[in-house]
Amino acid sequence: MINCDRIQISKNMGAVRVKVKLTNAIDEALVSRGLLNPNLLRVYEAEALIDTGAVRTAIPVEVCEHLGLRIRSQEIAKYADGRQEAVGLTEPMIIEIEGRETIEAAMVLGDMVLIGQTVLETLDLLVDCKNQRLVPNPENPERPVLRV
Repeated sequence: MINCDRIQISKNMGAVRVKVKLTNAIDEALVSRGLLNPNLLRVYEAEALIDTGAVRTAIPVEVCEHLGLRIRSQEIAKYADGRQEAVGLTEPMIIEIEGRETIEAAMVLGDMVLIGQTVLETLDLLVDCKNQRLVPNPENPERPVLRV
C-alpha cells in the first residue's frame, strides 16, 4: 500500500477522495429477513477522504444519527499529533466503495467521512496518490481476496 502521508506531494498530487455508500447493517439484515420495510433502510452516500494514516474509519455524529447507529462503546482514539481522546464506536455499518463492500464499526468524530486502512485492506484496494484514486490490487483485480 502506498502511504500518501509519507511522500513528497507535488502540485499534481493530493488528497484521495472517493464516493462511499454507508448502510446500517442491522437494518439491512432485517430487510433481508423480511422484518423491515426496504423503504426504511437507512443509507448515507458521501464523498469520503481516504486517510492512509488512520487505521479505522470515522464518521461525523450527523452521519451516525442519519444511519441510526447506536454507540456501542467508548474507545481511545490517538491522533497523529499524539493527542488522545475517548470517542464513540458504532454498531456495524456496510461500507461500499468501488463496487466492493465490507462491514465495520466506525469511530464517531470529525466533520467528514474518513476511510482508514482496515477498510482498504479488507476491500483489497490500493491508493494511487499520483492520480488521486483507489485501484484494485493488481493481484486481485476482479474481487477482494482476504488474507489469513
